[in-house]
Amino acid sequence: MAKEFAKGLYNSKAWQKTRDAYKKSVGGLCEICYAQGIVKAGEIVHHKIPITPDNIDDPSITLSFDNLQLVCRECHALIHDEQYNHLRVRKRRYKIDENGNVYC
Repeated sequence: MAKEFAKGLYNSKAWQKTRDAYKKSVGGLCEICYAQGIVKAGEIVHHKIPITPDNIDDPSITLSFDNLQLVCRECHALIHDEQYNHLRVRKRRYKIDENGNVYC
């Protein structure tokens, strides 16, 4: 589900043309599965650098083939789980003082 700020992009003709052209350019297969020798249809054109409110108007992020990857639903879920877990690991629920003591 697209975030509210990105709905305009994903409904635009520019995105729809870019998405369709990208799918054709990679043969319609999930790029991650294919790299592992698995032939599976790609369903989602994923932005490797995530779309944010700060870069939504930058076509080098939103519409560039260099930032796109065709993936199946399972691989897309794994990508986002990894991104979430990476962010979660970086958030600490504790602090460390200048002496190295842990506190909340």
